[in-house]
Amino acid sequence: MDRCILSIGSPRRIGFISTRFHGTDGVTLESRKWAGILSEMGHSCFWMAGLLDAPSATSHVAPLAFFQHPEVEEVQTHLFGATTRTREVTRRIMSLKERLKDDLYHFIERYSLEVLIPENILAIPMHVPLGLAMAEVIAETGLPTIAHHHDFAWERERFVVSSVNDYLRAAFPASLPRIEHVVINTLAQKELARRCSLPSSIIPNVLDFETPPSGIDAYNADLRREIGLNDDDLFILQPTRVVMRKGIEHAIELVRRLSDSRAKLVISHAAGDEGGDYIQMLRERITEARIDVRFIADRVGEHRGTDALGRKIYTLADVYPHADLVTYPSHYEGFGNAFLEAIYFRKPVLVNAYAVFTRDIHPLGFKTIGMSQMVTNDVVARTRALLADKVQQQEWADVNFDLGLKHFSYAVARRKLAARLANLHGEGA
Repeated sequence: MDRCILSIGSPRRIGFISTRFHGTDGVTLESRKWAGILSEMGHSCFWMAGLLDAPSATSHVAPLAFFQHPEVEEVQTHLFGATTRTREVTRRIMSLKERLKDDLYHFIERYSLEVLIPENILAIPMHVPLGLAMAEVIAETGLPTIAHHHDFAWERERFVVSSVNDYLRAAFPASLPRIEHVVINTLAQKELARRCSLPSSIIPNVLDFETPPSGIDAYNADLRREIGLNDDDLFILQPTRVVMRKGIEHAIELVRRLSDSRAKLVISHAAGDEGGDYIQMLRERITEARIDVRFIADRVGEHRGTDALGRKIYTLADVYPHADLVTYPSHYEGFGNAFLEAIYFRKPVLVNAYAVFTRDIHPLGFKTIGMSQMVTNDVVARTRALLADKVQQQEWADVNFDLGLKHFSYAVARRKLAARLANLHGEGA
């Protein structure tokens, strides 16, 4: 498909900053999409993070920016779950902040940056010193900034009790001139206004719907066999990390109640950074349910290739075309990348009615198997019926893809990013 590339104003040198740009977490994926879109518009993009897989010619690795850096992790353990902190903890926060400011200034000067895009580091306090450093550098330089917020502190229970409320008010998010705040859903927009009196724009998560997926090809044709599935098995895909908020226990319950020996649940991602108790609970549920579940994270990566044993590594784009159904029973999501992926690959999807889906996505007319916090007889019956009805699957796929193209394509982000840059530089559209 031919693209209309929108460019407003002069080309800019834009710096993306976060704790990590590595792997397939939502912040990394969306940042890469934005960078691709901005590059198409004529801008130059550069990267700074503690864990980074961008080309060295356009990036600055700052190990202390990684939220799992030992010094950072040790300080962070004192900041939440208590209402006071010691003077020594304050001193260490300030010391880390100053060192991180040195990294930020080095990044800005090395690449002569004209616009900054802090990715989530002014929203969720996973790395308090980095957020403080970022806010101070913006205040000191006056550089135009698009602060891209994916998750806020108030959205996560572990950040409710805090000994750093003074820092949270100062930098999470920062209220400074020349910052355009961008959120990914209307609930976040309303809460940001209510709690912080800050206006914001919504740029939802997007996918490149203008370029249809390639599907099954010579490389990925053997994926089912490689993960131990037969051609006539029902490939039920859970395409998320294994963390509690993903509600994977509901996918297990659905497969159990389908009572079909062909139904195999495939979990594509590894456990996240929120502890191992949840995956242990899931393994116990799987044993009790007596269903076939395949954990294939060791076979899925960012790029095609081989592992140390010589086995093929597939991408998510290789996995989705083989799925018969996608399960997305999350209790909470900032937006919902896996939902967009499912409709992009034209797959039927079961979705739990999490708040952002109910508010921002479902009203647009998407066709899904809906559930509300539990797998009912009706949910099971509708799933069975859809799996048996190829005509309805195709009808839903067509409707959903067209809606994705209209509301969540790169064209949407391209237009909204152009407007944000125009606002920052006083350029008319």
